[in-house]
This record gives sequence, structure tokens and C-alpha cells, in this order.
Amino acid sequence: MEETPSAHADTFARDHLPPRAQWPELTADLPELRYPDRLNCGAELLDRTIERLGPDRPAFVTDEETWSYGDLRRRVDALAHVLTSDLGVVPGNRVLLRGPTTPYLAACWLAVMKAGAVAVTVLATQRPQELRTICGIGRVSHALCDATALDDLEKAGVPGLRTTPFGGGTHEDLLRLAARWSGRRYEAVATASDDVALIAFTSGTTGRPKGCMHFHRDVTAVADTFSAHVLRPRPDDLFAGSPPLGFTFGLGGLVIFPLRVGAAALLEQWSGPEQLLGAVQRHRVSVLFTAPTAYRAMLASLADGGEESGAWDVSSLRRCVSAGEHLPAATWEAWHARTGLRLIDGIGATEMLHIFLSAADDAVRPGTTGVPVPGFEARIVEEDGVTPVPDGEPGLLAVRGPVGCRYLADPRQEVYVRGGWNITGDTYVREADGYFRYVARADDMIVSAGYNIAGPEVEGALLRHPDVEEVAVVGRPDARRGQTVVAHVVLRDGVPRGRDTVDRLRAFTKEELAPFKCPKEIVFEEALPRTPTGKLQRFRLRDHSAEEPSSAALE
Repeated sequence: MEETPSAHADTFARDHLPPRAQWPELTADLPELRYPDRLNCGAELLDRTIERLGPDRPAFVTDEETWSYGDLRRRVDALAHVLTSDLGVVPGNRVLLRGPTTPYLAACWLAVMKAGAVAVTVLATQRPQELRTICGIGRVSHALCDATALDDLEKAGVPGLRTTPFGGGTHEDLLRLAARWSGRRYEAVATASDDVALIAFTSGTTGRPKGCMHFHRDVTAVADTFSAHVLRPRPDDLFAGSPPLGFTFGLGGLVIFPLRVGAAALLEQWSGPEQLLGAVQRHRVSVLFTAPTAYRAMLASLADGGEESGAWDVSSLRRCVSAGEHLPAATWEAWHARTGLRLIDGIGATEMLHIFLSAADDAVRPGTTGVPVPGFEARIVEEDGVTPVPDGEPGLLAVRGPVGCRYLADPRQEVYVRGGWNITGDTYVREADGYFRYVARADDMIVSAGYNIAGPEVEGALLRHPDVEEVAVVGRPDARRGQTVVAHVVLRDGVPRGRDTVDRLRAFTKEELAPFKCPKEIVFEEALPRTPTGKLQRFRLRDHSAEEPSSAALE
């Protein structure tokens, strides 16, 4: 695919793409993936959908209100005017988006797309240091932040960052500024199909965030592959799910996929299985996106009989997608037995934007992830990332297709992409019939309840505490979450081992990191296991953590 002239005035993102020789091979085998040179994914998802289906269909739903596609476009266009005319955003500027899952956050994302800027989506739970690092790597100039999530962004103290809150009712609130532009249409910037549209950050195993850059055509490509060929949504569907929009799993499942077909999305946040089941029942949700952990938790609630001992009504569901962590066959079978629904398992990666291995309906084989999504190829290779492994033997999963890894100025590009293939860091087996079966993560990533957690990042936070001499963080198998985060800590001389120290360390990490990254268990050690040359032997800690918690482990 040849590079096309950029519409970006601020060329930072394109200037910091990896050298073309380090890219994966990008394919467009399906006719629908052959996009024009000029493509703006915001206009594709919103304006083109309205042209096909009209403005009156529901687009975003909450417990309080419903926005039609026409309502959504009016708000998006007003926000785009604010970005470009009031805030001085030019095409190519990076704009941080932060807040809980709401229609306004999704509208901000669409406005950034139509304005030709680059969206940097983060989690509402990320802490000041994390936000400061992300903004520094991406040279973020502007931020749109829900007023409820403003505090930690302000504490981050990012130099030169212009932050505009929304939903707080202040004089300079984004929504108040947008009201001045109400009714004014905004013509989307004619971005190149290969202009960077978003930068999604992933911690990786070293703990330093990696910015994954995705083009406008990548956004439509994930909708035109996994969604169109495996999920197969309909315009009358109502999507819902637990992943936040700061994750590409949530951005795809709650914004990109429904808008691509003219469906609606329920944009709310839920803190537990009963709230999610209640939303499904109350709104008649038909397409659900969440992690295996949540399906297991919902099964427990369904088994309990439902609200006030009455049965939860999940009869509206017709498609349930599971991703973010390995889906055990037992969970698949239990969900099918209880609901009659065949879970659609899938594996994706921030580097690949969304799901690339999956299967649905009669093609599902419990215990396997599935087969390559139409438009993608996959194979199993040896540790060198190049040599193929025979069927039936474990090796590294390698994939390629219309999207692929392009890190923002990061030397780890050459680790993830080898020989034109994306090496995902997962150990898999390809069965003789072409199905791919998950074995394990091939690196030090901890996957807990669908969240990727880099052990070194947690270690770095704990090492900033004055009581900690050394620390190593590993994952412990957990029947409910998949894994939990366990910190093995060597304390400085004189620091007592006890509940007070555990509480101090856990409170400290919660100030430094998003809560889902914080250790669920702290184990005090006299010393960490090392080789004669001083290298940390993590496998010994993993073996120890796989056992039942000992008296040295304090929750």
C-alpha cells in the first residue's frame, strides 16, 4: 500500500511512524477493504450511515435519554467546530479523551475524527504519572475530559496541555461552547486513508507505554472484517458492554461496529454482573461485549435466580462476544447451557486494533479461539518469529491482515513485527483442521479480568515507596479473573512485616496506578530468587504464586 498525501498540518504522527521496512505486510484481500485514498472514518461512521439509513434511528442510549443519528451528528458537528474554531486544534494535533463511558465521550471521539485530529483515548482510572507519560510520548496538545475525571489530569501537570472539561457546567465547559455552534454542519476534513486517526497506548511487558498508531482506514477495516463477517450485526441491534472506550475492544464494540451498520449502543458503566444483567433486561440489549470473567460472574447471578429471586431476562441477547483473556471451554459450555447462546470467542491486540481470530455459530469449537477472521492470516512460528511450526505443536502466534502494529517511535517495533508478521506474544497451537488453541502468554504480561497488566510497571510503582528494597510482580492463576497480580516484596531493614505495611503499600500503588493494576496480594520475601549472574528467576515466583497463598501472603 503506497503512502498518500497527508491532510495533517501537524505531521508529528506520520513523522514518527516506524520505517516502512519495519511494518508488517498489510493486505487487502477482500474487495470491501480497498478504500479510496481520501477517507475520514468519522464521516464514514456517521455521515455515510445517515445517508444510507436516515437520521431518525437511535444511535446512543442511556437510562435517561436516547440520541438519534441526527442528534448525534448535530452534537458531533458542534464539537468539531469548537475544536477547530475555539480551541485552535489543527489536523494532526493529538487530543486526549478521558472520562467514563458516555455518549458525550463517544461524540468527542467522532468530533476529533471529523476534525482530522488524532484521538488519544485513556482510561478514566489512570493516575497522574501514567497520564503525564502518555502525554509526553504522544506530545498531546489538547485534552477533552469529563468533569468527573478532571482531578488526576490536572494533577499530572502536563506542560502546555490545554484541557477543556465537559459536563461540569462551567463557563468554559465544552458543552456550553458547543451550544454556540448548534445547528451548524461541519464538513469533515478530507484526511488520507493512511493518516493516523488514533493512538492507543498499551503498557507492554517493560512497563513503558507503547503508542499504537492506527489509520482512518484501519477503523473501517476492523468493522468490515470481524464485525461484518463474524459478528454480523443488524441495524436493529442494541450493543452494550463493559470495556471502556479507552480500550480498543470497547471502542470497536460500542462505537465503531454499531455505527458502521446503523445500530444503537447503550453507553453506560456498570460495576458488577447484576448491573450488567439489569441493563440487558431493562434495555433489551441484543449484542454484548465483555470478558470471560464477566460471563462467569453473570452465570453466578443467573444461577442465583436474578433480581429479588426472580429470573433475569436475557432473552433479548442474540450475540455475545468474549475477548480480553482466554475463554475456558467450561465457561463457554455453562453459558450455552444457561442461555442457549454460543459465545463468540476472539483474540485481538491493541497493536491490531481489534479481533483477528474468532468463530461464531456452528463454526464455534469450545476450547479453541477459532480461525483467522476473513481478511486475516495466521500461523504458528518458532521463537525466531519466522520459522513455521508444524500443526499440533506450540509456538508463537503470528498474524497479518489489513491492520498491523506501527508503534510511535519505539524500538520494540522490531520485536513485535518480524518477517512482515505481527508476533502477538501469545503461545498457540494450530490444530490440523485449522483451528487455533490458546496455550499461554509468551511474555511477562499478566492478564486479569480482561486487563493487560505489565508486571514491570507495577514493580516501578512499588519501588518508588521508601519501604521497598526490591520487588517482583507476577500473575497467580485465578478461577474467576484468569490471573491476579501478586507482588513479591523485599522490605528495607527495619520495616515491619504486617498489615499496616501491606495497607501502606497498596494505598501507595493506588495513588500511582489505575486500580486494576494494583496487587491483590503482597508476599514479603527475605530475598528474590536469582541466578548466579544476578538475573531474576521469575519462573520460581510464578510457581510459588500458583500454589495456595501461604502465611506470608497478605491480602
